[in-house]
Amino acid sequence: MIAKRTKIVELTFTRQNLLYDIENYAFVEGDVMRTDNEHAKHQVFDIAQDGNIDRVNRILDLAHAECVEMMYPYTKEPCDSEEVQDNSLSVKEQYQISMLVPDDFSKSTVSLITKLVHEYMVCRVLADWMSITNPSSQSNWQSKLDSIEEQIRNHLNARCGRVRRAQTPF
Repeated sequence: MIAKRTKIVELTFTRQNLLYDIENYAFVEGDVMRTDNEHAKHQVFDIAQDGNIDRVNRILDLAHAECVEMMYPYTKEPCDSEEVQDNSLSVKEQYQISMLVPDDFSKSTVSLITKLVHEYMVCRVLADWMSITNPSSQSNWQSKLDSIEEQIRNHLNARCGRVRRAQTPF
């Protein structure tokens, strides 16, 4: 028997907390760069400054959308009868993910998924930023990003119920 999905779980990620971690990691990346080129380090450090923040905001929006899609079995919502979207830059103070989960969904799984999504969003921004400012570090962040995505998928797929296989006469 498959459990009904009747509980709503709201995950909230504040821009302030995401930017805090992004800036800290970028500072460390710049600090450990093996170069005497202060301008190159400065580019890594300034991830959340002036015009650079626009790129960070777009990638945060993209990372949020990727996470919602990654958790599709729990986050799917029907389109409105007239769905209209554009590519305007918007600055969100909070990123929300609303999940419809089974009654027996574990609180510990929600906690773990929340932490993993936060890390995914941070690493997604850093992988993008490093691809621009410090390409030698980009693969490290991409590797972390891929690992986190796999963990999110594995933990959610483990929750989708038992796999039933049809019996065959062979």
